[in-house]
Amino acid sequence: MQSSSFLTISDLWIERGERDLCKSLSFDVQSGDVLRILGENGTGKSSLLKVVAGILSPLEGDIFYKGQEVTEKRQILQENTLYLGHSAGVKKALTVEENLRWYCPTSSSDELHSALNTLGLLAFSDSSVSTLSAGQTKRVALSRLWLSKQKLWLLDEPFSSLDAEGVSILEKRIAQHTASGGAVMLTTHQDLLSLQSRDICLPI
Repeated sequence: MQSSSFLTISDLWIERGERDLCKSLSFDVQSGDVLRILGENGTGKSSLLKVVAGILSPLEGDIFYKGQEVTEKRQILQENTLYLGHSAGVKKALTVEENLRWYCPTSSSDELHSALNTLGLLAFSDSSVSTLSAGQTKRVALSRLWLSKQKLWLLDEPFSSLDAEGVSILEKRIAQHTASGGAVMLTTHQDLLSLQSRDICLPI
């Protein structure tokens, strides 16, 4: 399949239990896109991201990354994808900086500290994540976005638990990423304040 798209989804069929979440779902994601997945709770937004990330398998359908079929070759896509699930995905027994080093082992100390400083976490770098608020814990998880080399970001409810300042910081980072040729698929129940997006509404 020849395609200029960054990511192409063709005739995807996702089932949970015995219920179809989506069937014959097709769309593409271009470099520079912010693709927002909309729908009520339980319609399959998180499942769709997990299928693209290779965590779940579809019943039918094909996934292409830069024109290469990767439905069964998920490692190719996973190497170029950063997935942040709905839960914070941090290790509460570790400090803020230890968490970031765990997920980004090739980043320098200066890069780690710069990311933490941007998110207002530098003063908490030696604090255990277990002592942080929900919003601060969310920022710890999101700090990986300032160090990520992956071009495709899959973000499940990235704005949850963030205050207005945190939302603004994250939207600016997403805008930087897409402006540099990356692409983002995300789920959210809130309006995007400064980002332009293409929307897909589930179920389909």
